[in-house]
Amino acid sequence: MKPTRRDFLKSASMLSAGALFIPNFMSCSPSNRLNIAVIGVGGQGKSNWSKLINQKDPKWNENIVALCDVDDNRAAEGFKAMPNAKRYKDFRVMFDEMHKEIDAVMVCTPDHTHFPAAMAAMELGKHVIVEKPLAHNIWQLRTLQKAAKHYGVVSQMANQGHATNGIRQVKEWYEAGLLGNVTEVIAWFDGPTFGPGKYFNKPESFPPAEQPVPAYLDWNLWVGPAAFRPYNEIYVPKTWRSWFDFGNGELGDWCCHTLDAPFWSLDLGMPNVVEAEFKSPVPDTGFVSDQAIIRWDFPARGTKTPVTMRWHEGGLKPEIRQEWNLDKLPGSGMIMVGDKQCLMTGGRPNQPRLLMPDEEWKAFQNNLPAQTIPRTFEENPQREWLEAIKNGTMPGSNFDYATKLVEMSLTGVLAQRFNTRIEYDAANMKVTNHPELDAYIKEPMREGFSYGENL
Repeated sequence: MKPTRRDFLKSASMLSAGALFIPNFMSCSPSNRLNIAVIGVGGQGKSNWSKLINQKDPKWNENIVALCDVDDNRAAEGFKAMPNAKRYKDFRVMFDEMHKEIDAVMVCTPDHTHFPAAMAAMELGKHVIVEKPLAHNIWQLRTLQKAAKHYGVVSQMANQGHATNGIRQVKEWYEAGLLGNVTEVIAWFDGPTFGPGKYFNKPESFPPAEQPVPAYLDWNLWVGPAAFRPYNEIYVPKTWRSWFDFGNGELGDWCCHTLDAPFWSLDLGMPNVVEAEFKSPVPDTGFVSDQAIIRWDFPARGTKTPVTMRWHEGGLKPEIRQEWNLDKLPGSGMIMVGDKQCLMTGGRPNQPRLLMPDEEWKAFQNNLPAQTIPRTFEENPQREWLEAIKNGTMPGSNFDYATKLVEMSLTGVLAQRFNTRIEYDAANMKVTNHPELDAYIKEPMREGFSYGENL
């Protein structure tokens, strides 16, 4: 009989308190290729596993030994590309049967399943890379961070922007004093856009009417840790982000790109106040709004001044200021407002620009500040993660960093969802002025998907 997850946890509990479970690399081939399992093969999963096969440099071709997806249609391309990998619908069954054959795991599911899948992998000592926004609530984020340390694994959130030259330039330019004191961050995003084929869509009624479950989909496993509800095609395969039970809206999705550079550069930490300054009406608090403006208030951090940050979505944009030297704003972007200079990026932090007259900007580009931050694989967090596993290092968007970035964004999601002002006690994970919202900081999990309670 093959050992089960329960057998493993029973033996692991015999370790002394505080001990780290160090992964066993005996399954690696002599060429140092890792055995990888992919949870969530279709959709965004492809952007992860495609970085591991058919690469020109054989150094970056890994062994994908297991593929897990609840949707046979969505996963078909991946199944065809990796015919020798074992196929599963339930990641718990996969780990029961194959945990000795797996070194590392990619988690590319919808948001609500990130946490149990990543926890199941880390409890077995497997290195993990997880799609943004890493987890569905704040307690899950804190638990993922603790688990990565406890089990001694290499962790990474797969937000491409944190692996770019651009985000490093933002931090270097700020630390070189070019911006001066930054007191304001302004961001905007042109989504969400609703409709067939988009990432958001509206049902004909609330709640959506029950429909027959397609034969290719295991709906019960797709719902996973969330409260069960009848199937309707409005939820899958892409438009689950429209529902707060499964996703975190446009803000939860894109914060990991658009707000990454200011969060990292300014060492923002957690806000003490978050407020929904505007939200378009919705028929159900569990459904995302068309438009919103969210404000975070960050206190001083050492010698760094307090910062006010605003997020505009649904096509809303801030008014252009004269000192920005701009005729119009791009569809999505971010501006850090300093008392010396202002800096702008697009929706991702790939190509920062100081908002100065064109001739000054051209001259600046010929005399850039010194690079002080090591560069990595451009827009390739997957390769950065693999390199870290093999070299015993830690990638840039590891869980110590990524959980904090996402926690900041989820405080905004909470304010947006309930159209309110939040006074946030980060030390205790509490909403002090609305204690009823604490139920969303740690949400209940369906039986069979509970992890991390003892960490």
